[in-house]
Formats: sequence, structure tokens, C-alpha cells
Amino acid sequence: MTGPEERGRRTTALLVGITVAAGSGTAGCSSDAGPAMAGADAVALAVSPAAGQAAARPEVPIAVQARRGTVENVTVLAKGTKVEGALSADRSEWRSRWTLQPGTEYTVVATALGRDGRTRTVTSRFTTAKARRTTEVAVEAPYDKETVGVGMPIILQFPRKITDRAAVERALEVRSSKPVEGAWHWFDDQNVVFRTKEHWPSHTDVTFNAHLSGVAVAKDTYGRNASLRFRIGDAHSTKASEDGHHMVVRKNGKVVKKMPISMGRGDVRKYTTTNGNHLTMDKGSPVIMDSSTVGCGPGCAGYYRLTVYSAVRISNSGEYVHAAPWSVGSQGNSNVSHGCINASPSNARWFYDFSYRGDPFKVTGTDRELEPLNGWGYWQMSWQEWVKGSALKQALRVGPEGGIPAPAA
Repeated sequence: MTGPEERGRRTTALLVGITVAAGSGTAGCSSDAGPAMAGADAVALAVSPAAGQAAARPEVPIAVQARRGTVENVTVLAKGTKVEGALSADRSEWRSRWTLQPGTEYTVVATALGRDGRTRTVTSRFTTAKARRTTEVAVEAPYDKETVGVGMPIILQFPRKITDRAAVERALEVRSSKPVEGAWHWFDDQNVVFRTKEHWPSHTDVTFNAHLSGVAVAKDTYGRNASLRFRIGDAHSTKASEDGHHMVVRKNGKVVKKMPISMGRGDVRKYTTTNGNHLTMDKGSPVIMDSSTVGCGPGCAGYYRLTVYSAVRISNSGEYVHAAPWSVGSQGNSNVSHGCINASPSNARWFYDFSYRGDPFKVTGTDRELEPLNGWGYWQMSWQEWVKGSALKQALRVGPEGGIPAPAA
């Protein structure tokens, strides 16, 4: 723990630790020439962490400050890779954008312009402290280089509880080739999801980067970086009506398929198809349907275990759109399933081939509402409710350069 006296000494070092002499283009880690010798209008450059430091904290950004002048250029290299950063509006300070890599040497080369019209350059080197322990974030969805539906969220899971959600959220970067508004939502200390306010525009390229390697995610634990790219495909959407016993499928706003279906019979709540805004989650053919997953194991009066084909999952409570040749006679007129959406083998195969993961799928007419955490039911939450789950309490305007805070509604 750093005490007040030590912080004071570090602040003083930040302001006056590197002062460049009045000669032209002098470079070095420090100089003995003070402001009086250099002239009243000569620029003074300060770099933090201090030059020569061997155990700088990775979560503290690099700062380059200019007194009596402006910062003109800063280049920071770590293992041969440039470090991103930004200048303040008045060009008096440059700061690195993300946290630093633990156990890494950094070289800073900064140039400033003084009031006297002369430029000064300083070079500084330091090393960050090694991480005692690291933890990796798992990306549940989407997959790297996957083409997905317009409703696709970015779903992250940490193997241990996060102690500083805000620090983690600040390190999560989304870039989109087409502008969108989106926000992160924490469901607990280990699960955080990014969702857009409206659906993604079709044919959008998205990049996600988790700049977590220098973020203290838990006690004595730093995160690890993660990244992926994915693409939004055509705009698919489906509406399945429990009352009408039909499913209507659209592509880019136009109806491309109507098919008769049969939903959950509804006499028992667990066999009632959930109502609301689902997303298609994954596909399988074959898939084994086992009532044990909904609390009815072997010996239960309603126990079943059967193999189905062309199955597209829409929730975690056992709901799929799948081929059901045994219920073709009921499809289009009555509900007889255990909660799934039954279709004919040919219609189910067509939908299976058509679907991306992350396609919006809306069920209407039932009295069992989909919970937001039943599968990917995130679109069940209002936008205002979703943004409240952000550790920073903010939505983001996301574009090709990343995200910036969106104006409050």
C-alpha cells in the first residue's frame, strides 16, 4: 500500500523528474538542467512510470506531461508493438489507452514543443511488475470468424468472481464497421454480456478485444487479453404463433417461408413454450431429447427420451425447433409437444439450413414468459433496464474506432 508521503514524492517526480536542457534536440532519461538554466519558456517533459522503474504497476497508465509547452509526438513500444494512447484537448498530456502488460519492458520516446519555439525529445524505459496469478475470460458467443444473426450478443464468463467490474468493463472494446449503440450488462460477478440497443445492421463486421492483461480483476490476479472477429449476416427473423399454429420466417424484411407448427401442449407449465424474444442459440442433428433435463427422470410418469433431427435451440429449458414426423397431423391446428416447436421433416431441415446463431425468434400467445437468463433471452429486457446493469451505468456509441459514451436518454 502506497502512503501519502510516497504518493507525494511520485507526484513530484512526475512533474519534474525529466527536464530537458536548452540545447537543440537533447535526448536522455534525465537531465540536470533546471527550468532556470533552460529559460523561462523552455518545455519540461515528465514521463510516468519513472525511468528505470523495475516493478511499475500494470494497471497504472503511461503518462507524458509537458509544462510550458505542448506534447507533439509520443511513441511507446512493448515487445516491438506500438502502444495506443491519446492526447488531452490542450495537448499538455498524453496517456496510454489501455492497461499495461505485466512483466514487460516499455520504451517511451516523447517530443514536445516549448513556448520558446524549440522541440525537446526524451527517451524513458521502465518495466512492469510480473503477475502473480492470471485468469482468462471465456467467450461463450460468438465464435471467432463466425457469421451470426442480427441479435447476436457478446457473452463473456470469468472463472472467478470479479472484484472490480468497472475496471474490467473499461477494458472491453467493441468495434463495428457500421455505427450502433450498445451496452454491457453484468448478471453477476462472473458473467457480462454486450447487447445492442437495436439489432445489428446486416453485413456488419465486428471486432471484440478484451484488454485485460494489466487489469486487476481479483486480489493478486490480472486478466488475460482475448480477441475475436465476427460478421453479421442477412437479417433473419422468425415469429411463431401459439394461437395460429404457424411460423413465419423473414429474410431482410421479406417473408421467405410460412410453415405449420405445433407447440407445447400447455396443460403443464414445464411443457408450455416460453413466450417472448428468443435468439437461436445452436443447432444439432441429431439431438437427444431427455425429460430428465426438466426434472422428470426415469420412473417419472411423463418420462421420455427420444432422438430428433434438424434441431435449432432457442432456450436453455429444452426448447428447439425440430423435425417431428409423428405430429405432422397436429401441425397447423393444435399444440401437442413437450414445449418444443414441431415442424415437418422438410420444413425443419429448411429452417435448420437457413438459421444463423443469434437470429431473433419471437414466440407469441403463451402464458409462460421467457426469462432473460433462460438461454439468450436478453432481448426480453428493456433498453433502460439493460443499461442499468452496466458497471459504468452507460451506453456506448460503437463504430470503426471503438466505443464512446452515448448521450443519456
